Amino acid sequence: MAYILIHNPGCGSSKKGLELLKENGIEPDVRKYMNATERLTVDELKDIASKMGGVSPRVFLREKDAAKFDLPESASDEEVFAAMAENPRLIQRPIGINGKKAVLGRPNSALLEIA
Repeated sequence: MAYILIHNPGCGSSKKGLELLKENGIEPDVRKYMNATERLTVDELKDIASKMGGVSPRVFLREKDAAKFDLPESASDEEVFAAMAENPRLIQRPIGINGKKAVLGRPNSALLEIA
């Protein structure tokens, strides 16, 4: 199964994560989730959370952007998933997915844990 990188080419941390993977011989399938044609669906976001161990979507939510998109701190997980699908800027990046595991690349070295 191919390693998938949820990637924003406009993000420095995401770029460094991609570079790190390539430096370690991993050529991931890159998903540019900010592009309208490559956005993540609610079901895909739920799958990522499941592959991270059944975590809340808040684990990979860009909290600092939540207020910009009127996402209250009291929002349920379902509301967070819906907001992320509608506003991809709310998704923290990069995220690595390999088979049945996923990890947030913060720090970037975490991306290698599932390689």
